[in-house]
Amino acid sequence: MATYSESARPEADEANIVRLDDVDRLILRLLQQDARMPNTAIAEAVGIAPSTCLARIRSLRERGVIRGFHADINPAALGRGLQALISVRLHSHARPQLNAFSQYLSSLPAVEGVFFVTGDRDFLLHVAVRDSEALRTLVADTLSVRPEVAGTSTSVIFEYQAPRR
Repeated sequence: MATYSESARPEADEANIVRLDDVDRLILRLLQQDARMPNTAIAEAVGIAPSTCLARIRSLRERGVIRGFHADINPAALGRGLQALISVRLHSHARPQLNAFSQYLSSLPAVEGVFFVTGDRDFLLHVAVRDSEALRTLVADTLSVRPEVAGTSTSVIFEYQAPRR
């Protein structure tokens, strides 16, 4: 789950850009398609030895290019078939608590993702809940009552299609 933090903010200078060659890029593309792909299959697909492939993947992790490996769980299979995007605007006096508020949002069981965004809102939340009553409770009784929150706006997700890589 993505959250805002001072240390995780990308910087604009080129010193932080990780240098990747074509083999690294191909390894990353394969892992994006299937993070469970065996090392030997990746090595064969890119034309390098398995030990070299393992070393490259380890290096990509150590350099922060690969942030982790995740299971993509279908929320509906867990009884949370209603998904929504909730934008949250904070009061200006709450700005010093951005990190704490972001951590609070990440701790909520319904929250699938937290994004710190630009514009007239501060956060965009991807949530998955049981039904419309659970969504109403989340917005009205959990988020809107927080002293930091100036307002929310909710959009129900009718359909989601994952990007093809």
